[in-house]
Amino acid sequence: MEHHANIVPWHMLVAERGIVLRYIPITPDGQLDLSNLDALLTDAKVLSFTSMSNVLGTINPSKFLCAAAHRAGAIAIVDGCQSVPHMATDVQDMGADFLVFSSHKMCGPSGLGLLWGRQQLLDAMPPFMGGGNMIADVRLDGFTCAELPAKYEAGTPPITEAIGLGAAVAYLSKIGMNNIRAHEIDLATYTMNQLTQRFGQDIVIHGPTNIEVRGATHSFAFKDLHPHDVSQVLDQNNVCVRAGHHCAKPLMRLLGANATVRASFYLYNNHQDADALCDALEQASEFFSPS
Repeated sequence: MEHHANIVPWHMLVAERGIVLRYIPITPDGQLDLSNLDALLTDAKVLSFTSMSNVLGTINPSKFLCAAAHRAGAIAIVDGCQSVPHMATDVQDMGADFLVFSSHKMCGPSGLGLLWGRQQLLDAMPPFMGGGNMIADVRLDGFTCAELPAKYEAGTPPITEAIGLGAAVAYLSKIGMNNIRAHEIDLATYTMNQLTQRFGQDIVIHGPTNIEVRGATHSFAFKDLHPHDVSQVLDQNNVCVRAGHHCAKPLMRLLGANATVRASFYLYNNHQDADALCDALEQASEFFSPS
C-alpha cells in the first residue's frame, strides 16, 4: 500500500548496495497482514511503512510496528505524510526512529518536507549534502559538520516556505488535531453510508470498512466506468476528485485496477460535500447510461 516515495528509494539501494527487500502483504479489506511479521523482520535492518495509506485510507498500527522492528533489531522509518495532517502525532509514544511528512498536505506551502529523527541516529549519520551552513570548520584536509539540525541543512533554506509551514502548524494546532480527527471520523462515516446506500453494488470502495482504522480518503470503482471519465463528469459538477494510480502502482495491480477515483476529505469539508459527491456520481451514471 506504499506510495512510490517509500518504494523507489529502496529499489535504488538494491541497485547500489544489493539490499534485500521484503514486503508485508495486505488483507482483502486493505489492512496489513501481520500474521508473519516476525519472520519477515528476521535479520532486517529497517522497517519502513506508511502510517496511513494515501489510497485506501488505512491507518496502520504504527506503535505496534515500531516495537516489532525494535524487537528484531531494526530501525523504524514512518511515512507520516498522510497521517500527520489528520491526527495527533507523538513520535516518542509511537517509538519511531525517523518520521517524515510534507508541508503541502497540512495547509502549508509546497516544496518543503520535514524529517524528524532520533538525535543519536542523526549524529551518527553523514550529511547527505555539502555546502554552506552545514559546517563548523573547513580545512584543506577536511571539514567538521555543524551541530544538528544545521548538519543536514546545506545552502540557503526555503525561508518563506518554512515560515508558511509554521503558520500552518499554528493554524492546525489552534483547531486541535483531535478535533480534526473526530471531524473526519464523522465525515468518513457519513460518506461511506451515503455511497453504499445510494449506489449499492454499483460502487466498490477500497480499504477497511471499520472507520476507526481508516481516514476520510475514499478510493473507489464506479460501475464499469473508467475513473478518468467519472472524474471529468464530477469536475463538470464542481466536485474535485483525483483519478489515477495515486503513485501506488503495485497496489493498483493488487486491486486489479489501472486507476481509481479518490475523494479526499479534510477539515474544510462537511456533509454537504459528501452529498455533492453522490449527486455528481448520479450525473455520471446517467451520462454514461445507454440511451
